[in-house]
Amino acid sequence: MKILAAVINNIETDQRLDKVCNSLLKFGYDVELIGTTLRGKPILNKPYKTSFIPIKNQEGFKLYAEFNFKLFVNLLLKADKNTILLANDLDSLFPYYLVSKIKNLPLVFDSHEIYSELPSLHNRPNTKRVWKILEKFLLPKIKYFYTVSNGYANWFAKEYGSTPVVVRNVPHLQKLNNKESFIFYPLPEVPPHHKIVLYQGALNMSRGLEYIIQAMQYMDNCVFWIAGDGPLRKKIEQLVLDLKLSHKIYFLGSVSPKVLKTITPLAEVGISLEQDLGISYRYALPNKIFDYFQARVPVLSTYLPEIKSIVEKYQVGRVIQRHDAEHIAEELTIMLKQGKKHYHDNLTTAALACCWENEEPKLKTIFEQIQKK
Repeated sequence: MKILAAVINNIETDQRLDKVCNSLLKFGYDVELIGTTLRGKPILNKPYKTSFIPIKNQEGFKLYAEFNFKLFVNLLLKADKNTILLANDLDSLFPYYLVSKIKNLPLVFDSHEIYSELPSLHNRPNTKRVWKILEKFLLPKIKYFYTVSNGYANWFAKEYGSTPVVVRNVPHLQKLNNKESFIFYPLPEVPPHHKIVLYQGALNMSRGLEYIIQAMQYMDNCVFWIAGDGPLRKKIEQLVLDLKLSHKIYFLGSVSPKVLKTITPLAEVGISLEQDLGISYRYALPNKIFDYFQARVPVLSTYLPEIKSIVEKYQVGRVIQRHDAEHIAEELTIMLKQGKKHYHDNLTTAALACCWENEEPKLKTIFEQIQKK
């Protein structure tokens, strides 16, 4: 059977979709991933088929309207009676739903977040209302539905009576010290006897980046690397300049997942300090947490329930009590004094438990249920 998956964002750096598509290919499906030319067309070399929808509008309502219309036409032309439709997030679900009804095809939905509760919508009530209406109309109608955390699954169940399966966004089990896979990348020079603190991920609001940057004022003998890019970059670059911390804080820019796997193990501590700005962040379980586990890097984490729960379950770091620069500096100082060897055995246990090899069977079961119909 053929599977048509699509997403509006950059399919080169979307690790979850790459894992899902590779797994479905392994299960014997003919997989095609449809991306867009939003912010450029990436050069891809994937084992599954890829294609792009050209996008003229780069933001706002016109972007989503253009994407949804073109995706609808694309799916209508490509889908046949042997197709399973795989929608990713609410911003692509409506055209998938229409095509599933028109052609009587099975529809699977992967919700990476709670779209109507994203922090970016807090000051945009009209936009939030539109997504909420779509969510309320579509989600109760979706039979095959999976998401990334227990918090999300419980919220969807309470809000819409849905029962999504939890397929966590975790990486493949990673072998450390594999010299053959090492990729050279230009990195900042680290002063002698200094340790590396790392944030990896998108530079968006509510990630706690401002607080860890401010905390660096109180830190000695460590540097802070920021691997990622996003709309908040200029703001936090200015904050670094204002606080005169350019000698301590370095922006690595956007780094491909393959290269990032060689950088993360260099860190002494990984940062995940998300703030409670809406339900979607409150119950988030970011993939960087699990990337840190695979690299055997302990985590200085937020107090939000899903992240706190997994850090405390495996005893692989410390949890802050509040977003306060001095408090964060105190917790980070304790972790740097302990050293990552202190957490190594627990991190290994967490890495073995929290890997894609353990989530993949759940994905297989979902699609096998469809084929039995």
